[in-house]
Amino acid sequence: MTQPTDETRITSVLQEERVFDPPARFSEAVGGARVRSLEEYRALHRRSLDDLPGFWAEEARELEWFKPWDEVLQGDLPEPKWFVGARTNLCHNAVDRHVAAGHGDEVAIVWEGEPTPDGAPEVRRLTYAELQRETARLASALTTLGVVKGDVVTIYMGMVPELAVALLACARLGAAHSVIFGGFAAQAIADRVEDAGSKLVITCDGGWRRGQVIRLKDTVDEATRLTARIEKVVVVRRTGQEVAWDAARDVWWHDVVPQGDPDFPCAPMDAEDMLFLLYTSGSTGKPKGILHTTAGYMTFVHATCKYVFELRPDAGQLYWCTADIGWVTGHSYVLYGPLLRRVPTLMYEGAPNAPAEDRWWDIVERHRVTHLYTAPTAIRALRGWGDQHVKKHDLSSLALLGTVGEPINPEAWIWYHEVVGGGRCPIVDTWWQTETGGHMITPLPGATPTVPGSCTLPFFGVDAAIVNERGEEMPPNTGGLLAIRRPWPGMLRGIHGDRPRFLKTYFGRIPGMYFAGDGARRDARGYFWIMGRVDDVINVAGHRLGTMEIESALVSHPAVAEAAVVGMPHELKGTGIAAFVSLKRGFDAGAALRSQLVQHVAHEIGALAKPDQVRFTTSLPKTRSGKIMRRLLRDIAAGKEVTQDTTTLEDYGVLAKLREHEEE
Repeated sequence: MTQPTDETRITSVLQEERVFDPPARFSEAVGGARVRSLEEYRALHRRSLDDLPGFWAEEARELEWFKPWDEVLQGDLPEPKWFVGARTNLCHNAVDRHVAAGHGDEVAIVWEGEPTPDGAPEVRRLTYAELQRETARLASALTTLGVVKGDVVTIYMGMVPELAVALLACARLGAAHSVIFGGFAAQAIADRVEDAGSKLVITCDGGWRRGQVIRLKDTVDEATRLTARIEKVVVVRRTGQEVAWDAARDVWWHDVVPQGDPDFPCAPMDAEDMLFLLYTSGSTGKPKGILHTTAGYMTFVHATCKYVFELRPDAGQLYWCTADIGWVTGHSYVLYGPLLRRVPTLMYEGAPNAPAEDRWWDIVERHRVTHLYTAPTAIRALRGWGDQHVKKHDLSSLALLGTVGEPINPEAWIWYHEVVGGGRCPIVDTWWQTETGGHMITPLPGATPTVPGSCTLPFFGVDAAIVNERGEEMPPNTGGLLAIRRPWPGMLRGIHGDRPRFLKTYFGRIPGMYFAGDGARRDARGYFWIMGRVDDVINVAGHRLGTMEIESALVSHPAVAEAAVVGMPHELKGTGIAAFVSLKRGFDAGAALRSQLVQHVAHEIGALAKPDQVRFTTSLPKTRSGKIMRRLLRDIAAGKEVTQDTTTLEDYGVLAKLREHEEE
């Protein structure tokens, strides 16, 4: 053990003493947890690290392979290969395998559209047999439009069932998919198309959100004027408005897909063939095309769904991850993971507060959802809207709750546990990234005592540690850099077309280790606490403070629904603390409450963490996936004009409102 360097010393004084044992009722509800105690977890985790190839071979054998592997793991970080020599297909394992086993009539996807003005939501249910037929037809149609194995197909769609079909069809024929979230603008599409070398785009005429049409095809049309690469555009009719049409380029889904071959086969894919690209925004430079390959990713998401969510066929489960498929959470845990486990997955279109603030709870009640997986941002917003929306619905079907995307504040965790889960549902607080493919640090619902705010312990086969810049492990409760020291099957295989950037970004900071970009600590029991991106750590008069902990302190105040904390220039300290706060209903913003909140943070953490600014706001700038855009808040706190990319910002009016509410 070594003492922390100045670069990795992060103050971490937020304490959380509440511990929740795995509820016995959960094990009964899902037929018995696979891992039933912390001791059993530790033994299996140790075995998984002692014999990485052996452990992952066992997991992989639960799937089907056209040709078995010659070697499970070849090489080490930064560029290992998994299941060398094997051939398989993800669409075969997610769809065709179940049909062949006699489960074709079972529901694979439950989809609910945004409710119409009369309040009646459209609901569609697709069976595995229907998915097989539709993915085959689309794969066949794409080949007639010039797509071949190894191409990249760009997908820019709303949350409709055809989006799921599109991803699976690409996997079926062996073309990688590059899904672009429907909130991005034309230039972002053009940039990603250029980087991927994509010649075909699948889109919709539009999508519904809060009663408004998001004109998706118009945006794609604009992108075609910014790049010459796009040769064909396949369009799903969803909203029905008139769209511009280029007869030489544009084709309707309903014209070409029904003509496709319903028996189009799944292409045998090499284990390391590219499965998909998913672009993430870098802090500087162009977006990074994160590259995932077939067999390792498939095996990893299957295993995490099995152990973390306890997804099991024939158990009467209905799993709902609220994410958009445009993000990695949607890839892994809306679509691929549940289908690999043969558990029906729910997709929904629209927003959680349209047509009313109880929409999610209405969905849970009507469809009898058993698993709910969502983001802390959404949980805080739902909490701020009031308990009454939750309590008027029967949520007794829920058996497991999960969180994803960012650290969850302890008070939001408690609300989720007590009000939504009725105190009976374990919460799996999962830490992972686009780059990791699936869960890396997470509780197991039948085994891990949970502590609000901690993602607890590494998943099987994951060797996670808190280290300094030299790769030396830090003592307990000392902040440092969160690193992974061994390869895992779901890991990214590169940044598309830019190997030097891949090596520098993920393996250039800590020798021999994958660096996640997050600051974290590990407590005396070995539990991990994510303290936020290293870029989000604030250096106040020489003390490095994690923004998540200050936010958690603010959210623990009874008046606060949500908070975001950023650094701002300060004449004396160098960097000060700016807090943007949304209040619960019934509380009034003003100087008295502002003073209360400053003192509350001082009481919870210490005087060094007291905000220099507290700005009240009715809402925070968020992407349509629900993440707070803290980089925009930094500019506002610094008094700068916002010049950064705002293409994913959901409500542009939020920025103007924030500027109106200057500190008194």
